This record gives sequence, structure tokens and C-alpha cells, in this order.
Amino acid sequence: MRVSVDVGGTFTDVIALDEATGSIRLEKVATTPSNPAEGVLQAFQKAEAAPEEIGFFVHGTTLGINAMLTRSGAKVAIVTTIGFRDVYLLQRTDRIPMYDFKYRKPESLVPRYLCFEVEERLNYKGQVLTPFNKEQARDVVKKIRATGAQSIAVCFLHSYANPEHELLMEQVVKEEAPEISVTLSSNLSREYREYERTSTTVIDAYVKPITRTYLTRLDNELRQGGFNGHFLMTRSGGGAMTLETAKEQPVHLVLSGPAGGVIGGAYLGKLIGQPNLITFDMGGTSLDASLIAGGRPTIENQQVFQTLPISIPTIDIHTIGSGGGSIAWVDPGGHLQVGPKSAGADPGPVCYGKGGENVTFTDAALVIGYLDAGNFLGGEIKIDPELARAAIARLGDKLGMSADDVAAGIVHISEAKMAGAVRVISIERGYHPKDFALCAFGGGGAFVAANVARELGIPRAIIPPGPGNFSAFGMLMVDVVHDYSQTSIIELADMDVTAVNDVYAKLSAQGHDALAYDGFEPERRTFMPTAEMRYRGQEHTVNVPMPGLEITAEQIPGIVEAFNKVHQQQYGHSMMEDPIEIVTLRLRAVGLLPRPDLPMIERGSGSVDAARKGTRDVYVREQRARVTYTVYDRMKLGAGDSIHGPAIIEEPSSTTMVHANDVLTVGDYGELAIQVG
Repeated sequence: MRVSVDVGGTFTDVIALDEATGSIRLEKVATTPSNPAEGVLQAFQKAEAAPEEIGFFVHGTTLGINAMLTRSGAKVAIVTTIGFRDVYLLQRTDRIPMYDFKYRKPESLVPRYLCFEVEERLNYKGQVLTPFNKEQARDVVKKIRATGAQSIAVCFLHSYANPEHELLMEQVVKEEAPEISVTLSSNLSREYREYERTSTTVIDAYVKPITRTYLTRLDNELRQGGFNGHFLMTRSGGGAMTLETAKEQPVHLVLSGPAGGVIGGAYLGKLIGQPNLITFDMGGTSLDASLIAGGRPTIENQQVFQTLPISIPTIDIHTIGSGGGSIAWVDPGGHLQVGPKSAGADPGPVCYGKGGENVTFTDAALVIGYLDAGNFLGGEIKIDPELARAAIARLGDKLGMSADDVAAGIVHISEAKMAGAVRVISIERGYHPKDFALCAFGGGGAFVAANVARELGIPRAIIPPGPGNFSAFGMLMVDVVHDYSQTSIIELADMDVTAVNDVYAKLSAQGHDALAYDGFEPERRTFMPTAEMRYRGQEHTVNVPMPGLEITAEQIPGIVEAFNKVHQQQYGHSMMEDPIEIVTLRLRAVGLLPRPDLPMIERGSGSVDAARKGTRDVYVREQRARVTYTVYDRMKLGAGDSIHGPAIIEEPSSTTMVHANDVLTVGDYGELAIQVG
């Protein structure tokens, strides 16, 4: 069997695939924030996945991102080159958003008293200017130990060019304080930009102790239960990493959960001949949007999380606090707002009847008729529409509006915010939404897919099979990935191809070693070289695919053309005559795993009467009246079946809204394609 588990803020999703029969089991359990491992084990039990029968277990977690959000990570100390103690605290001396007078800089992950210096110095070529002072380093580690720090982030000047001094520092820490975990910047990023590299190292050190504890505990409990298969974690940049790598470099897990949905979207798009997709994952707490162009997810080599840069390859995912549990509230100006705060799994929405008092998107969807109170999660969770209506009515009293209008307003505001998130990863990246289909999933994605697509001019919305568990499904399609980079500033016009090829040879050797350690034979390894490039004089770069690991002089004009094309796409212009330079050479080493097949469904008869369940009245905001929608059971629809809106398509983990003038067609793999009217 193959099993994947995605731990979200509200629910933990599990998919169990029996490779012998092709049968897929999809289940959900409530997330246990105090002990996420408990929720994972409960998910195994509910899916009836016996640990001894599992060959591959792929896991995505929000543990790292939650530690960042709640500032509940480890106590971290920084060790850096003498004279550079304040690099981390100074940051870039700017602020985002620049013109927000209410802006307050978030509290630093590392206070100044935990920043330490050691005498050593390299130049930008990695040559030693000042030898590493080992005795001073010992004194520093003793001082750090006395502070009670749990983790050390080591970031020496120019260590991207030569990691020798950082390795010596790691040795001193292991000798003097073996109980303290240590992170070296040179193990995470071989790129210049001192502050960004320090920030990445600090974040890794910040989440490392809690991540190690969690993964070790989960692995031990699984092994004790008879599990003897491969334990993989999804990476923020797509693909997966082994358990041991995840323990050593947990910064790659910060966005591991949302990455699964993007991977699944790329796989589904290839199956159905839709290479251009905007993935739209609406869960209980947040909305994650990403863009897939030409079948490939968009990879950024730096992300900013709460003003803190992370310099590692990451799928370009834009996250906003807009999910099923997002709380509706009235601002001081008397206007209705939704999110970003969430009711979470406990107490959850008002309709859960667990004592929650804050109205949420889920409560609003129930009141206007999107949800069937008797069929929430297939009837497993009982929800009370009267509790929800009473709470929304109280909110309406503050606004001078009816309960129906407030509920419809909550849904509409949420849809507007979600459309804004899609604009960020499409229009602001140089792509027009009309050239893409919207692939909506998560527990709430199918609720709003058609209206969000309409708002953005997207002609087609696609609801994949099992949308409530689709991120977990995507995790079944991963390969094992290692990313490597090396800052090498080289002008393209007179580029020494030998020097470039030497760098790629070193990076590919590291990749071969890592994949061999992971158990991949040479025929199951592949390499994807790219280069960060810019016009001379620019500050920032674009990432350009390279033609191979061994570049020839004849290929340089093609590289120039590729760069100009990418620059035009991202910035709207290119400067054909300006000199171009390479800044950083990159390599992605991939260990290819066998992929399970998504089974095709049976053809429909042409009639959907057998799938019809009845009707439900839905409050439509534009008409300020209730409209009758026909309700269908998704499990009884066959390939080729077509339904004209207004209609509601129900399944255990999700509900799809098809509005007036929209037409839904069922695809060969069970996907629902909505042609937006």
C-alpha cells in the first residue's frame, strides 16, 4: 500500500492506495494541535491502513509554519563572523508594506544578546584571510550553553564559497555542547546575500528541535506498529525528502503541506490535457493559490514569510487567511470583514456546537444553503443550522442586515479575497488568468470555484476527484528531490564554459551521492540544471533552464534567447543589447519513484436521473432571494455526464456549486469540469 497524510490546521487528511487492486480510500480526522502525531495515527486507523502493509508513507506537515506563526520554536543563538553580529537584526533596513503607517516590525526570532561572533574571515572567493579561532569558538559555545539555547545557527561571511570554517564551528559545538542542535548556512544555501542566508539558517534552527522530536516520535510509533517501508516528507519546493534529510534540514518543510496539492494539480493536468492550471486549495484555515504553466509548477528561489526571507527553492504559493473556519467580524467603521483569524478545529464554527461563538465562512455557507446539515463529511460531523443562523442574525443586528444577506456577504467577501490571491500568482507574475483553468480543491474550494473563476475571467473550473483530500493525493505522486546551488558571477558574452561545467560537475556529484544514499540506482536519477541570470547592473535575477550539465559555446545564443524570453514574461520588457551575467548556478537532483495510476471511471449512460438526490433552496445575493438548486450525488455520475446549473454536487468531503448558466461535465478520471457561463 501507499499512504499519504496531510496535516492541516483543522483536519488531517489521509489517502490509502492499494497498488494491487487500484482502490483508493479517502478519510479525514480532526487535527490534534497539541500532538499532531496522534492525528496521523488516527488517520491510519480510520483508513484501515495496517502499518506492516505500507510500502511508502508520504507526509506533509504544517508543524514548521505553525511554529513560525505562533513563535513557539526553539531558543536560537547565532554565531557569525566578528564584526557582523547585527546583520540579522538590521535586515535590509526597509519595510514591507512601505506606506503602512500602522506597521510594526515583527519580533525577531533571535534577540541581540543571543548573537555571537567568532574570529575568522574569508574573501568572496573562499580564500582564508583570517584563520578560524578555535579557542574563541569554544568560549562562545560555553556562553551559548549558559543561556539555555536549544539550537545554533552558524553563518560566516562568504561561507557559500568555502564551508571550511563553518564545519570547524560545527565540530566545536559537538565537542562542547552535543545536546544543542546546529545548522550551518553552507548546508542550506551556497549563495551570496548575507542577511537572506542568515535568515534561512535561523529559520531552520528555529524549527529543527520540534521537528526532530515530532518526526522521531512518529517514526518510532509507526515502526513499533510494524511499519517497515519508506517514510518520506514533502518539500516546500515540490518532491519529497527522506526522513533523515527532513530532520537535518527542516526549513524545507515549512510549506510542505500546500506543496502536495500543487504536485497533484500538475499530475492531473497532464492526465486530462490541461497543462496550464491555477491551483486553488481552500482548507479550514487558509487559501493557498499557485500557478502551473506548461505542466510545471512555478518555483521561486526565495520566499518571504512574515517579512523573513527563506532562500531555498519553494513552489510559488500565495497563502491568505481565508478558509472554512475564517471568522466574520465588524470593523470600527461598521463594515463586514472576514478573516484572517480562524476558529480552527476547536471550538470550530458555531454550527459545530462545540461552544464556538464566532461566525465563520462554514456557518454562512450552511445558512445560505450551500451545505446539507445532515450530510457534512458524509454525516460524520453533526452541524446545527439554527445555531449558525442565530449567530449570524446577531452579527446582522450590528450591521442592520438580514441573516441571509450577512451570510451571502460573508461568502462574497471571501470570494473577493480569494480572487485577489489568484491575481497575485497570475497577473502579478505576467500571466493572464483567462489562459488557465482553475483547479479547486480542499474542503471548501469547490464551493467558490465557479464564482472565483467568473470574477477573474477564467473560462473553466476543474474539481478533481476527492477534492477534500487532494493535497494528500498529490503526495502520492512525488519524487525524491535534492536542490543544490552555487553563486558564480560570470558574464555570458565571454563565458568560460569549462568553469560553468566544473560547477555543474561538483553539484551533480553531490546529487549522485545523495540519491545513492537514498537508495536510487543510476537509471532512476535525473538532473535539472538552471541558472539565475540578470542584465548587468540589475539587483534581482530570473531563473532560466540550461540545456544540460555540459554547456558548449554554440549553446550560448540559445541561453541568451531563453533569458530574454523569461525576463519579458516576468517584467514586461527585455533589453536585447545589454550584457547578461549568470549569478547563481542551480541543480535539482531527482530520484524517480514509481507513480501509481489514477483509475478511469465508468462511462455514464447519458442520463443523470440516478444521481439526483432532490433539491435545495440557495440564497442568491444578486437576486436577494432563494433559488431552487437540484442536488446530485457525485459518486453516481459517470464519465461524459453533463449537468446544467443551478445544481449542487455532493460527496462526503466536499460540495460543488454549479450556478445558473454554468455547465458541468464529468471527465474520464472523475474530474468535474465547470464551463463558466
